Amino acid sequence: MKHSIDLFKKVVIGYGVRWELGDLIKELGISGRLAVVTGPKVRRLVVEQVIERALDGFSVDVFEVEQPTVEVAESVSDLINSQKPSLIVAVGGGKDIDVAKYVSRRIGAHYVSVPTVTSHDGVASPFTSLRGMETVYSVRTSPPIAVLADIEVMASAPRRLAIAGAGDLISKITAVRDWRLAHRLKGEYYGDYAASLALMSARHVFTFSKTIARLTSEGLRILAEGLISSSTAICIAGSTRPASGSEHLFSHALDIVASHPALHGEQVGLGTIVMSYIHGINWRRIKKTLKKLGLPTTARELGVRDEHVIEALTIAHKIRPDRYTILGESGLTRDAAEEVANKTGVIANDSEDLSE
Repeated sequence: MKHSIDLFKKVVIGYGVRWELGDLIKELGISGRLAVVTGPKVRRLVVEQVIERALDGFSVDVFEVEQPTVEVAESVSDLINSQKPSLIVAVGGGKDIDVAKYVSRRIGAHYVSVPTVTSHDGVASPFTSLRGMETVYSVRTSPPIAVLADIEVMASAPRRLAIAGAGDLISKITAVRDWRLAHRLKGEYYGDYAASLALMSARHVFTFSKTIARLTSEGLRILAEGLISSSTAICIAGSTRPASGSEHLFSHALDIVASHPALHGEQVGLGTIVMSYIHGINWRRIKKTLKKLGLPTTARELGVRDEHVIEALTIAHKIRPDRYTILGESGLTRDAAEEVANKTGVIANDSEDLSE
């Protein structure tokens, strides 16, 4: 069986490294016109200063992204393609990077990922998530040619956004188990190295949860490195399997029934509690760690009704029928969904024992 691995060339992480962006681009052998994809707030707070201080000698066009939808991505792609840039630079959070990935694939240009927040592990993965009319599309793209993560910029992000990435990393606990299950029962390709790398990122959250929770420079660096490591596992696997399983299906289902109620990392973190219970592993430890990090562990904390959680659990298996998980092919009945949500305290039950 042929297996191709496409990886980025360089990763730069440090305090104030945004000022090295121009040098990094030149080191990659790229000159000429740059297309910067970003959001309006990040443009004002970060991009304009970087253009002025670090991109001297480059011709720069800036394109703002409001929503990560297929329509927006195609529109931005057409605009950027008309400028014929030598490189696309994605500066911002998940939506900005996702759109930049799509544009990169569509027009055949390399891109550099400059994440400004530690909210999820898509910062360097070769897949992009875009919203359609009624679903989320996962599109195969390419990894960035390089990643530049400035801890100083990340430290200025709202706490809720910054800590959400820890929830995304914890979710690898169930994602990898779902992948193993699909390998055993469906003969799906399974890569032990990619799986181990993803699990290491998750275990780092358990080991350094106190440091990460404080969101100091050290905590942010640990989180940023974990997110990039998770992206690397996806690159090595050639699919999102080591990073996305039943907990992600639950999150996508929740987006449908409750109209994108919370942050991605928050939702998959909550989903990991439930899916860990179904897998028969230590869900209490996962819930305790999420609490320690300040991430939601109940429907109320997530800002949704109990009914939303139950409904999402019953339809999660339908989100990606091609992706076999612990939910099986028929999913959970309503009674089973309500029972597992109750037993884990995710809905209307805060009295469960969290002792290990």
